Amino acid sequence: MTVHRVALLTAGGFAPCLSSAVGGLIGRYTEVAPEVEIIAYQHGYHGLLKGDSIVVSPEVREQAGILHGFGGSPIGNSRVKLTNVADCVKRGLVKEGENPLEVAANQLKADGVDVLHTIGGDDTNTSAADLAAFLEVNGYDLTVVGLPKTIDNDIVPIKQSLGAWSAAEQASIFAQNVIGEHRSSPRMLIVHEVMGRGCGWLTAAAAQKYREWLDTLQWVPGIGLTRDRWEIHAVYVPEASYDLDAEAVRLKKVMDTIGNVNIFLSEGAGVPEIVKEMEEAGQEVGRDAFGHVKLDEINPGVWFAQQFADRIEAEKVMVQKSGYFSRSARANLQDIQLIKSMTDYAVECALRGEAGVVGHDEEDGGRLKAIAFPRIEGHKAFDITQPWYIQMLKDIGQPR
Repeated sequence: MTVHRVALLTAGGFAPCLSSAVGGLIGRYTEVAPEVEIIAYQHGYHGLLKGDSIVVSPEVREQAGILHGFGGSPIGNSRVKLTNVADCVKRGLVKEGENPLEVAANQLKADGVDVLHTIGGDDTNTSAADLAAFLEVNGYDLTVVGLPKTIDNDIVPIKQSLGAWSAAEQASIFAQNVIGEHRSSPRMLIVHEVMGRGCGWLTAAAAQKYREWLDTLQWVPGIGLTRDRWEIHAVYVPEASYDLDAEAVRLKKVMDTIGNVNIFLSEGAGVPEIVKEMEEAGQEVGRDAFGHVKLDEINPGVWFAQQFADRIEAEKVMVQKSGYFSRSARANLQDIQLIKSMTDYAVECALRGEAGVVGHDEEDGGRLKAIAFPRIEGHKAFDITQPWYIQMLKDIGQPR
């Protein structure tokens, strides 16, 4: 396959890999195929539908390595579902009667794009699959090669998503400061709400990272500086069910003993119960273009805090969200190494015309490959039976 021009886009929510992945793709093409032109659509599918793109200049290609040091996305993101026609019309991305897939396809044709690199989660890459299928049916030869981005690490069948390790590390750093508030009032309840709509991996991984940090510290019990006050006392994830009454009894004992309780909560934990409660009260539950509940509007952290505050006799309650702090961070060294291996392989796939989402396939012995788009799914459940997670719950005194 002869490749003359490739296009990049980043889409969905941010993760600590987007800038690095863009830099990695640009850098690799410059190394192995400097003759290939590169363009970048601004704000993901939004820019593709609007024809808003920039050409990656020789100067940018020379400076691509700088992008590894930044978070966010230099080319911008948005949440656009190409098959949600009504939403695209409402947002002015297409005109009434137009098919967004056709508009996107025509733009790619007009721009002379041979390869499209999509960097995003399951929604981004399933939209890419819809677009690729439409193009194939309509006789346009385009190779779509995706990269898996999500801080939730919940893409089936990919072993490790780009940015997830960094997000867990950043959520731990966030908690290191927030939990320092535990002595700002007697009988303090702190809820650290972590991103994770349908998967508890990030919450669990962040808790593990935080406790590894605790392991490195020295304590001064004589002045009240003790590990039990800095410890995590509960971890709640969507994959498990909880007896909140029993948990309230357990956590009240903690509060009575040390004067504070610290909770790590996945934002997806308890959402069905919260939504049911809201709808029964006649409240409208906001949803995005993909049909996902707008979690910022229902505030799971506040709801959980309300379940416990009175029952554990908390004098002060603090709910803090680490999501945007974590997801907009730059990639750490562990992620940069993973990004490098995946962007190099993505370019290799693109140049030979092999489509799919690049990742280590859990259903094929963890082999790095271009996984066919129809196999990509979101909301892979976090495995709460893993020994390290079971041991963590045991260590903090929480029943499984």
